[in-house]
Amino acid sequence: MFNKNLITRALMLGAAASTTMFSANTKAEENETADVERIEVTGSRIKRADMETASPVTVIGAEEILASGATSIDQVLQKTTAASGAMTNPGINNGSGGNATINLRGLGSNRTLVLVNGRRMINSGTGASSSVDLNTIPVSMIQRVEVLKDGASAVYGSDAVAGVVNIILKKDFEGFEINTSGGISGEGDGEEFSIDVTMGGSFDKGNVVVGIQYMDRGEVGMGDRDGTKCDYTEVENGNGDLELACGGSSYTPYGHIWSGDKSLQGEEGGGWHEFGADDKYNYNPESYLYTPMQKLNITGLGTYEVSDYTMFFSEMMYSKRWSEQQMAPQPVWFDFEYQDWMGDSLLEHGINYGDDISYGRRMTDTGAREFSQTVDTVRVVAGLEGELDNGWTWDTSVTFGRNDSVDKLANLHNMGMIQQDIEAGVFNPLDQSSWQPETMGEYVYTEVNSGGSEMFVLAGSLAGEVMELPAGYLGFAAGLETRTEKAWYTPDSLTSQGMANDPKVDPTAGEYDVNEAYLELAIPVLSDLPFAEHVEISTAVRAFDYSTFGSDSTWKLGLTWKVNDQLMLRSVASTAFRAPSVDELYGGASPSFDQISHPATDQEQAEVTVGGNSELTPEEADTFTVGVVYEPEWLDGLSITADYYQIEIDNAITQVDSQYIVDQCLDNSGTPINQDSALCQSADISMDNTGRISFNNQLQNIGAENTSGVDLNIAYAFDAFGLDWRTGLDTTFLNEYEVEATGETVDYAGVITGGIGSYAEIKSNLSVDVSGSNWDAGYKLRYISGMDSAVCLDDPSSCYAPTTPSVVYHDLNGAYHFSETLTFSGGVNNMFDKEAPYYTGNNDANTDPYTYDTMGRYFFARATIKF
Repeated sequence: MFNKNLITRALMLGAAASTTMFSANTKAEENETADVERIEVTGSRIKRADMETASPVTVIGAEEILASGATSIDQVLQKTTAASGAMTNPGINNGSGGNATINLRGLGSNRTLVLVNGRRMINSGTGASSSVDLNTIPVSMIQRVEVLKDGASAVYGSDAVAGVVNIILKKDFEGFEINTSGGISGEGDGEEFSIDVTMGGSFDKGNVVVGIQYMDRGEVGMGDRDGTKCDYTEVENGNGDLELACGGSSYTPYGHIWSGDKSLQGEEGGGWHEFGADDKYNYNPESYLYTPMQKLNITGLGTYEVSDYTMFFSEMMYSKRWSEQQMAPQPVWFDFEYQDWMGDSLLEHGINYGDDISYGRRMTDTGAREFSQTVDTVRVVAGLEGELDNGWTWDTSVTFGRNDSVDKLANLHNMGMIQQDIEAGVFNPLDQSSWQPETMGEYVYTEVNSGGSEMFVLAGSLAGEVMELPAGYLGFAAGLETRTEKAWYTPDSLTSQGMANDPKVDPTAGEYDVNEAYLELAIPVLSDLPFAEHVEISTAVRAFDYSTFGSDSTWKLGLTWKVNDQLMLRSVASTAFRAPSVDELYGGASPSFDQISHPATDQEQAEVTVGGNSELTPEEADTFTVGVVYEPEWLDGLSITADYYQIEIDNAITQVDSQYIVDQCLDNSGTPINQDSALCQSADISMDNTGRISFNNQLQNIGAENTSGVDLNIAYAFDAFGLDWRTGLDTTFLNEYEVEATGETVDYAGVITGGIGSYAEIKSNLSVDVSGSNWDAGYKLRYISGMDSAVCLDDPSSCYAPTTPSVVYHDLNGAYHFSETLTFSGGVNNMFDKEAPYYTGNNDANTDPYTYDTMGRYFFARATIKF
């Protein structure tokens, strides 16, 4: 029995792997799957004879992943048209922690559920993470990726609000395969090297597959590109028009003093002069534009036939990541009283002994801040699956995952100790020799933090056909699951005391458990009738009981109406939920530096205290999709799908927009206002003498988010000129993305922001692939429509660049098969070296690295040997 199942599963995997970025509803797939046994498709636990379901699913095959030159699956997923918003990637230097995430519909990576072989992946990455780090997924072991663009909480539980990414690993692999690849940018930097080995074999009662992958990625500095050599600021020229100038920070080398109405810049020789725009510190050259990383992935999958009707299966994944980021030297600040033992250098500038001084300094004396992370992730699955005499299938499994991280930050300064020594009269901040490296040694330290997460899942399920109805068999799937999740983060002892940062960073620790039960039905309604070749209703319900907030349930109702062989209609309505993660519930307070704009300060960042809230309750959502699949007989090989989606989230866990808090709670002079409002009371906003704005902005259930749009996919496969051609056009039209918090609603459709990424109204991917007898070639075009800057919506005339232009990227790849054993492939991404656009209010690198390519033209090559 199971030997036959292995064969049919292998056939199905092969058919699905050949589908690249097309909707999983083409005639080719229908023909391939007509004679095979039922399989499980992402979005349903009921095994089916084909991949047509009520929910829209996109399949990305292994061949497309390899052709793209990707060495990590985020490099492919983040380019899909359904992805938007903020997605951490190698281009995020400030705050990424080396992680890589996927964000479907722009609703947040924590609202996209990531599965491996249909089971949850451990939340991973740096600290007490609430999302999956895609670096933990070995690209070399991926058979295909199924992207469900629909809410699926009734089927999979929490987090499946925006959709599901199900990564299917290679099973039943036989033989030996080695891939070695390398890449380099058109500027000669950003070198990347990867090597992977996959080997597998079958024996009388089972199969074992083992994969090993190692990748080493080099860095690119912001100073290595003309567009990022300095941080642009917008200034008025002599004609009153805005123009770009090299800006920077008011925390400068040699010190910056604020006292009363005086603002003085320190000089290397010990003197002072009035601070001017030319004194600002350009921090960009010290920062990475593209961050380096090394990672090792080891994966093993195995099956063993215990009996004719029972199979043991197991999975093991281990990954280790070493990643780095680099930022400009630390800015430090101190408040003290000017005293005579500090010297008389300030007297000539009108500052007298006894005056209060605010002192800021950029610590170029001791070097750049160097961030590094070492992350270990383990996931183990073991279980049994089988078939009963009546044909029903069952399985039971145990899943354990653990993620451990250590992150370091070098070249920090013990500001508490320096402040004490200033007050004790043993450290003179006005003497430049006090700041020399040889005298700063006792104040410099490396921050070391540790964190992690753990997951344990027990699950059992039963599926099959209950009875025969007039239109077909009633299918069902039911199951029980219990899951425990915990997470923790322990900051460095000095950091937890607030000696290096202000405010201090608190630890995180907590856990929760949940018990769940679900039932899913596939009910055939009509069959073999005019205009109703097959009509099916699918429904699911899931009940859950969380230790943190109690019990509730969620449901799904779907309809597939196959009019005839050419036309199918489909629709799904469902509720979804997302339970607050451990980090959101128990996350300790920590500082974040957010982009803001205020007339009373020239500082572009506010110091924002963020953290968890143990009183949080689950987010709730209503989702709806309706679509059509058209595969005309008059043009064989053509498939057209169109799906409308709408997602409405209530009780959203969110922070208030930082700029909104500044606008509501500070007047133009920097004085707190509206202090009787709940928003401003909780923010506790203030501005110090240096113009540094600080406030609280911890998580709350205060939001609502609504998004809707249309996904359009056209796929056409044909033969011409003796060659096999495959073309595809995948487009997402965003109608709205409304975010409501504290009574104000903002529609981000067509808007690019300074902190949460972008929401282009049109994103489109065009692909053209052609194959000969021993070669393959492919062309990809990615289109991102122009957007309006969020900070310029009220007054575009106040901005130098209130909009971004539409951006088009062109990628080219090819492969030559010398034999069945040896293949060479390569290509170039961003072929025409398209630069990322500048816009007013950008978040980093003068652009949005969440959305645009900051590396530039990139070449890659690969050699594959198979036995």
